[in-house]
Amino acid sequence: MSEIDEVQAKQPIRHKWTYVEMLVSSLLSLTASLVLSIDAWKLAKDPETVLSCNISATISCGKVAEAWQSALLGFPNAFLGLIAEPVVITIAVAALGGSFFRRGFLLSAQAVYTIGLAFAYWLFYQSYFNIGALCPWCLLVTFTTTTVFMTMTRINILDNNFRLSPGLHAKLSRLLALNVDSYTVLLTWATLASLIIFKYA
Repeated sequence: MSEIDEVQAKQPIRHKWTYVEMLVSSLLSLTASLVLSIDAWKLAKDPETVLSCNISATISCGKVAEAWQSALLGFPNAFLGLIAEPVVITIAVAALGGSFFRRGFLLSAQAVYTIGLAFAYWLFYQSYFNIGALCPWCLLVTFTTTTVFMTMTRINILDNNFRLSPGLHAKLSRLLALNVDSYTVLLTWATLASLIIFKYA
């Protein structure tokens, strides 16, 4: 082992538990995307197929999958998850293994995932107000995308990749030390759950 490798091996893993949270969330999102992709293939093969998550008229993966919003780019939206989530998983695993990423790479990942977050909430809005049905696997993607986005944001703030002023960076770091980001995620989850219960319970 080289001297550089020995020094790096002795250094603690930065943001260890944040990367663990990112890994678990992205694995769940990848699982949901895989199931949704398989369901899309089943429906393409046989439009009369009854999916296992077709629980009722309002909790129905099939009804959501048949809507035009579920293939906005001309192919099932779930395919985007099959592309994006392995990248996030790789980032988390590499970081937990001691790898370091350049500022530009992490900011690019943040930008792409911000678009993914906006897309996930757009789909939730469409399902809630226009399609009139909810897909459990889609909801899981929405919840986990929220978590992954927040973990990326936390890391970029703590490492000051956004080039914040010293005062603002110190203030945000103190808030993160109080787990304000985790409470924000929980509040978001609770809001989504409340909306679902209010309309469909």
